[in-house]
Amino acid sequence: MQYRTVQKTQDRLSVLGYGTMRLPSRSGLIREKEARKQMLYAIGEGVNYIDTGFPYHGGASEPFVGKTLKQAGCRDDVFIATKLPPWSVREQGDMEHILNEQLRRLRTDRIDYYLIHGISGREEWEKMLRLGVIEFLDRVQRDGRIRRAGFSYHGDKALFKEIVDAYDWVMCQIQYNYLDTDNQAGREGLAYAHGRDLAVMVMEPLRGGSLTRSVPPRVQALWDQAPIQRTPAEWALRWLYDQPEVTLVLSGMNRMDHIQENIRIADEGAVHSLTEEEKTLIERARDTYREIFRIGCTGCRYCVPCPAGVDIPMCFELYNNKTAFGERLAKYEYATRLAGILGRSGLASRCVECGACEKACPQHLPIRDALKDVAHEMEGPVTRILPPMARFFLRGQGRAARRRDGNTK
Repeated sequence: MQYRTVQKTQDRLSVLGYGTMRLPSRSGLIREKEARKQMLYAIGEGVNYIDTGFPYHGGASEPFVGKTLKQAGCRDDVFIATKLPPWSVREQGDMEHILNEQLRRLRTDRIDYYLIHGISGREEWEKMLRLGVIEFLDRVQRDGRIRRAGFSYHGDKALFKEIVDAYDWVMCQIQYNYLDTDNQAGREGLAYAHGRDLAVMVMEPLRGGSLTRSVPPRVQALWDQAPIQRTPAEWALRWLYDQPEVTLVLSGMNRMDHIQENIRIADEGAVHSLTEEEKTLIERARDTYREIFRIGCTGCRYCVPCPAGVDIPMCFELYNNKTAFGERLAKYEYATRLAGILGRSGLASRCVECGACEKACPQHLPIRDALKDVAHEMEGPVTRILPPMARFFLRGQGRAARRRDGNTK
């Protein structure tokens, strides 16, 4: 296992991080025996960064991680990362209640890396500032309940840079892969954070598995031309490990053969280990994917903010995922990201056809017509039924944390 050093703390982290958002499960419940075997195998092979979150697996991920590490006696062998969910924070005291609940779930007295979870827009960030998140982070680091502070991010580059400069963060977590070089924080954000000595943890290195499932024939033909034969997962992961700005790559692993493959790649994929020919091949694969996409949006975000609140680039990104990869769960991701579960609604159907976006688009895309296509194909019962159910569940988690924390004091 290769390791990279966090500049601000000198923590030595495995380049492969263990993500627990997609643990093996059945009927919504974690298959604990199988998941425990997989996690402990990875730790035994040198993985020392375990990433979880308050809502993962319906709130069951943190307790599973805490129980597994406690029973195996290896809590001190790993760094635990978890996250403060802004959508469950209604007042300043909620942050304290949620953190205490997470410490209880994880069966530990400190969290090594504590992130503000999934910031995607200015309103969300300013809400957390208004509620005193900076003071909260300072306080809980002083008393030792968390050791390092960071944030995970799904917004645009401008706000990303603003947040990087707003606090003495140790790390950030961004979506980044060879397709998402321009979307969200992208390559520009990666370089910006690295230049300020932040560790950068990469999530969605395989776009939730999209880059390895149902690979289009045109893309597979490129991989087949390579002198060294590698799986699509290996090409994607080695592209990330090749970059010195990447501290570690999170993988949501739930099959032993995938874990073994990812560990092998983490053993072999070093900084600047790809040849120029191999980098060119990956660029050709990226360009081919983009040709397959139905809407040629580059994610530059010149079209936002939309007066009607549509998150145009995200609408197009998820719609392209569905058309290029045939993702069965694309509509659920669309509903989760854009129907107001984690913040303000950004659905394509909010479009009022004012035309401001088309005037701003450097590619002169027919955005208004494209949004109609997105709404037609991506919206329906899922976007009507799932969001209120999910919001009710997430608010319930926050209330439960407050009650439990109050009862233990």
